[in-house]
Amino acid sequence: MKKNQTPATSQTEVVSSEAVTPTLNEQVDEETGEVTDTFKFKYLEGHPRQYRFDAKQGLFNINGTEVLGNTLTFQPLAWRIFTDSILNMGQKTWAELFFVDAANCVSSVLFHGYSVDNIFRLIEPLFYADLTLADVVITATAEKKENTKIQPKGTYYIATFGYQMADRKLTQELTAYAKSNRLFRQETTTDRANISRLYNWYNPFGENDDTDTGLLLAA
Repeated sequence: MKKNQTPATSQTEVVSSEAVTPTLNEQVDEETGEVTDTFKFKYLEGHPRQYRFDAKQGLFNINGTEVLGNTLTFQPLAWRIFTDSILNMGQKTWAELFFVDAANCVSSVLFHGYSVDNIFRLIEPLFYADLTLADVVITATAEKKENTKIQPKGTYYIATFGYQMADRKLTQELTAYAKSNRLFRQETTTDRANISRLYNWYNPFGENDDTDTGLLLAA
């Protein structure tokens, strides 16, 4: 299948490419002996497994310790785009995406700044094709940038995003799971966030809406 991949201009060598897609589990019916493949997802409510994008190093990691490389591939099942002061980083615009990784753990990853702008560049063509982020498998790639306004010049990384169409059956499984569970990250959730987009994200502080309509831009 042809990939609609966003060109990446990163000069960083790829250490590894971690495709975090759910793993099927075999279940055997004790009475009939019939074998079926099912997904069994693990989720401690409010505490998803944490994947992180280190914008200083241009690398993805798990919990700040297990380095994965400069790409991360995943299929979102819930998300929100919002402005808030969280994680002692001041007021920023964030994109928080939830997915299930290869260990079948419900996980989340955060992006901010220019990386959020790049997510909107992905959302827009999907919107006009009657698709959402939940319908595709995303590859996030760290792209190196230079700050020439300071001397000596500094370097930093932003995330760019490409995609390919997801497996329809898996998408249905993920959607059903997201709609029957309360997906959020307690550490990043406040009652003061200005949320511009959300899909299957549970708000413990207010009304909940499982739709993602319109192209609302975060302030």
